[in-house]
Amino acid sequence: MSGPRRAQRLAIVVPTTGEHDSRTRRIAASVAARGHAVTVLSRAGAGLPAAEELDGYRILRVGRAAERRLPGPVRVLDRALATRGHARAARAVDAGADLYHAMAYMGLPVALDLAGRAGAPAIYDARDLYADARSMARLPGLARRVALARERAWVRRAAAVVTVNAALADVLASRLGVARPVVVMNCPPRWTPPEAPERRFHARLSLSPGARVVLYHGGLVADRGIEVLLAAAPALPHDAVVVLMGFGPLRDSFARRAAEPGLAGRVHVLPAVAPRDVLAWVASADVAVMVNQPATLNERLSTPNKLFEALAAGVPVVSSDFVERRRIVVDDPDGPLGRVCDPTDPAAVAAAVRDLLALDEPGRAGLRARILRAAHERYAWEAQLEVLLALYGRVTGAAW
Repeated sequence: MSGPRRAQRLAIVVPTTGEHDSRTRRIAASVAARGHAVTVLSRAGAGLPAAEELDGYRILRVGRAAERRLPGPVRVLDRALATRGHARAARAVDAGADLYHAMAYMGLPVALDLAGRAGAPAIYDARDLYADARSMARLPGLARRVALARERAWVRRAAAVVTVNAALADVLASRLGVARPVVVMNCPPRWTPPEAPERRFHARLSLSPGARVVLYHGGLVADRGIEVLLAAAPALPHDAVVVLMGFGPLRDSFARRAAEPGLAGRVHVLPAVAPRDVLAWVASADVAVMVNQPATLNERLSTPNKLFEALAAGVPVVSSDFVERRRIVVDDPDGPLGRVCDPTDPAAVAAAVRDLLALDEPGRAGLRARILRAAHERYAWEAQLEVLLALYGRVTGAAW
């Protein structure tokens, strides 16, 4: 990297609509704010505009909508055809870029195709272990080996690999045969919540003033431990309510569960909120729960957005006792930022939540201050962006 920073063109290729992709949106907005031209090339979606201007960058949605619900082997073929269609459609609207940033496995071949045509480099943002992801992990071993072989072949054409935590970086380096990926964590920008937290959930749900909110926010899908949290709900203090806030195919199922005897009035289901409002809503909770199930290696190595969003909002965390999460939640140099537990055991989840809710006022205030200090000093997007921009500079030879 040499010379002064000048305006450049970044294209981010996303194999989804990008509607709820906070990582893509955060990178796009941050790079655009530095004076660069940023285009997000995503997939079409029902009810979404084909072109949209947002936070200084442009989203172009092309091809057909992603992720139709099909049987395993058919789904693999359908994804391959959809990716090929995405590449063809993206060629028609791509104005060229100095760098292509591929988000996830199915974004990589599209980005490589466009980068090859533009004579520009592409980087691969491997946000998980695709061959071990939830939908792939249930397929026959042959299908997973083929997916991994394709990923290795594609990665050889990429200029660099990025991922979201240290444990994933180690596994990806070995699995893909590449230099250890650069780690850019999924942290929100530094944010200071109101000294007196807003009571958004209380107002929305007409909760009693003394009610305490135990929040799950994010995708309402399998293996996130939501079923375990619901099973734990009856063992929580009588003044605690569980709120599920998000989107996904299991939303209606969880809404029905929330109406069952024993859970009625104790569990509430709310829709997802706009990305810009997430932290304010999370800050209105008393505890944030994220007990992903250890069903796949991918889940066991995960550090989801909701973890860093809870820390940014100053809210203590109850998390699965996984290696990277334990490092963040329990082994913080200033002291624990919450609790980890066996995510498969409702009693363990309930005990961890009760432990945090039992803190007295000085204990809660001290924990909140410790969480915000960690968020500002170690888990803020501003520091992660500098790591990413340094990588962009090494790859393109120009300062970003």
